Amino acid sequence: MFRRKFLQSLGLVGAGLSLPLAPAALAADPEQTPPTGQKLRLGPLTIRGKVHQNGAGLAGVAVTDGYNIVLTDKAGKYTLESNATAEFVHVSVPRGYAFPHEKGVARFYQPITPGNTKMTADFALQKLAGDDTKHTFIVWADPQMINKKDCRELLTSSAPDLQKLAAQYDANTFAIGCGDLVWDKFELFEDYKKAVEIGNVPFFQVIGNHDLDLTARADEGSARTFKSHFGPTYYSFNRGEIHYVVLDNVFFIGPPKKYIGYLPEQQLQWLEQDLSHVKPGTTVVVALHIPVNSGDQRRNNLKEESLGGVVSNRAELYRILKPYPTHIMSGHTHVCEKIFHENTIEHTHGAVCGAWWTGPICTDGAPSGYGVYEVSGADLKWYYKSVGHDRQHQLRTYPKGSAAAHPDEIVANVWNWDPQWKVVWFEDGVRRGEMLQRVGLDPLAVQLHGGDQLPAKHKWVDPTLTDHLFFATPSANAKEIRIEATDRFGQVYRDTLAV
Repeated sequence: MFRRKFLQSLGLVGAGLSLPLAPAALAADPEQTPPTGQKLRLGPLTIRGKVHQNGAGLAGVAVTDGYNIVLTDKAGKYTLESNATAEFVHVSVPRGYAFPHEKGVARFYQPITPGNTKMTADFALQKLAGDDTKHTFIVWADPQMINKKDCRELLTSSAPDLQKLAAQYDANTFAIGCGDLVWDKFELFEDYKKAVEIGNVPFFQVIGNHDLDLTARADEGSARTFKSHFGPTYYSFNRGEIHYVVLDNVFFIGPPKKYIGYLPEQQLQWLEQDLSHVKPGTTVVVALHIPVNSGDQRRNNLKEESLGGVVSNRAELYRILKPYPTHIMSGHTHVCEKIFHENTIEHTHGAVCGAWWTGPICTDGAPSGYGVYEVSGADLKWYYKSVGHDRQHQLRTYPKGSAAAHPDEIVANVWNWDPQWKVVWFEDGVRRGEMLQRVGLDPLAVQLHGGDQLPAKHKWVDPTLTDHLFFATPSANAKEIRIEATDRFGQVYRDTLAV
């Protein structure tokens, strides 16, 4: 309410008010450091336009400048009272319509040219050929390439894997790049776009901490390069019965690389407005980079949680989302984890790059890969897709002696586990019961990442504690162990181990 009153007042005082230059008004060169002291008059901006299909207006479509949201009228027309600090006008694509894109990169927005007091922004949408109540989406977290060698792996391994997977689904499939699209090397955004094009599905993007302009003097300027490639850093869209929201929770607090997990007031107010147009009880999917919450503090017995590892003001996000069954999609940590809080399930994804392109796994032992979500109405089913493996690859087993702390036990890593899974073991065909869950280090991660000389490419990478390890003690005469992991949807995954 305060923000709306403030913006309305600009029409009275705009002629005499000046504020620091907004990021939208910077020079076209995204690498240019913003000048100090340059001013831009903060005045009102009226944006008018039409959302249509082949000229026929579409009613009730949400249009926003990142501050306020209006709905189109019966003729598909809208008027949005904005201001000179706004950078984009964008549409929340309604259900039943295709996502506009350019070689896969979603283009649902138009940039606002600074200095104008009036602007026209029309949006042409195309109706999907079929019903989208059933659809699939894919979450790619942390491709995070730092050089061309990393890019080659992305382009020749990860992207073709996604392309093959997506071809198994229908035209309603899309993807979300869940942040850290590159590793501080902005020239590699072009390689990321090539990977998106190979994937052959529309791709929405989330900004990560490695996608920030590290020379920015404040958070407001830290996303200028990302925005020049992908548009706004927070927005929404719809597919089927699901409302999707992308948020920017990487708050830059200064060079060289300081940031925290935090949602600014502007975004929270915008989110409240956005959800005011969504019926309570609707399933909502929220995508952001830094996890809203995690088990890292508990697993490592830390006195305080990491400011850069979780969202500090998550209580407000939870409050806003309370009327909606919500799935939260995050990345950042390069591990697989599920966090349950009231009406929310948070899916933290293992990285596309694994442990920063040092090998086939993440630091928790999960394979490099991505999340796949099959949607039917308001319900989601999901699995983790390991690069180079089919969807049945959901666990890895280790023989006795693999875990130094438990030398007499076999170990299973079930990376997409949550408390509704069951992990049982059989000895020579006889069911022995459920395996014992413990926090620990994955044996292969220890082998590949343990010690100050490993891995050779990035010696600072270390194995990380995880909740999804399971243990059992076979008898002395056992010959074969079979492990069965049943997910929350009743799908059974098996692996066999010779003793």
